Amino acid sequence: MKTGIWPVPVLAALAAGGLLRSEYERDHFVVEKVRLESPKIRKKRTLVFLTDLHDKEFGEGNERLLDAVRTIAPDLVLIGGDTMVTKPGHASLEVTKRLLEGLSGIAFVCYGNGNHEQRLREQRETYGNLYCRFRELLRTYEVGYLSDSSLDFGEDIRISGLDIDESYYHNRVSKRMGPGYVARSLGEADRERFQILLAHSPLFSGAYGRWGADLTFSGHFHGGTVRIPILGGVMTPQYQFFLPCCGGTFEKNGRYMIVGRGLGTHSVNIRFCNKPQVVAVQLLPGERKERMAVRKTQKIRWIRR
Repeated sequence: MKTGIWPVPVLAALAAGGLLRSEYERDHFVVEKVRLESPKIRKKRTLVFLTDLHDKEFGEGNERLLDAVRTIAPDLVLIGGDTMVTKPGHASLEVTKRLLEGLSGIAFVCYGNGNHEQRLREQRETYGNLYCRFRELLRTYEVGYLSDSSLDFGEDIRISGLDIDESYYHNRVSKRMGPGYVARSLGEADRERFQILLAHSPLFSGAYGRWGADLTFSGHFHGGTVRIPILGGVMTPQYQFFLPCCGGTFEKNGRYMIVGRGLGTHSVNIRFCNKPQVVAVQLLPGERKERMAVRKTQKIRWIRR
C-alpha cells in the first residue's frame, strides 16, 4: 500500500467511531459529587445543580434524569439556565414544562436565567408570548425565579440569580465585569448567610467572588464540547478554545465556583470525553461541631429591593 493512501480509510473509521462515541455520550449523563464546608452553614444540606439542558430528554419525560435526582434526595434543586433552545423558528417549552413538573415533586426549585431565557424576554417580536408562558410555568410549579433577585433558604443560605447583559456574552474575552455590576443588579451580598450566586457565564468569576459569592454556579460552556486530559475543554459553543473554566470546581481566596458541563447541546451537537452532568453538592458546617438533622421542607423568604 502506498504512503499517503492508507490513512484515508483509517481516518474515516476514526471519524465514524468518534461520532458514534459522541452519540453515546450525549445520551448517558453522570452524577458527580462535590463536598464543601463553611462555618456559615448551620446544618448539612444537599443541592442538585442542573444547567444547559437545551431541550434534551433522557428517557420519556426525562424520567432517567428525574430518577437520578430522586436518588440524590436533594433539599434544593438549582437550575442554571438554558433549559430550552431559542432560535427563530425553533423554540419550545414542552421539555421545560415536563422537567419542572417532575422536579417540583422532589424538592424546591430555584431557576436562574441563561442567555436563552433572556433572549425569550428581550426578543418578543421573534418569540411572541413564549416568555409569558415560561413565567406562567414557573408560577404553576412554584419555582423560585431568580431574575436579578434573591431569596433566603432556611436561616443560613441566600440564593441570588444574576441576569448577565447580552453584551457580556458577545464580548467575553475583552469585556471586563466589576463587582459593582453585580451589586447594581442584586444589591449587596449577604455576608452573614452562605451566599450562593447563579451566574450563567463562568468568565467573570473574579467579579462574583469580589461581590461576595461564597459559591457561584455557572454553565454555558458545555464542558468545552470535547475534553482532553490535562488540557480540559477544547471549545465553547461560541468557538473559543481551551478556556480553563469550561467545567469543574474552582477556588480562590475561599470563594468557590462550580461550572457545570451541562446536559444538552445545540448548534454544535458533539460531546466527546465529556458526558452530560448532574452536580450533587453537599454543604456541611465547617468549624461548628453540632450536626442537625436535614429537613425536607425549608423556610423560604424572598428578598425585596
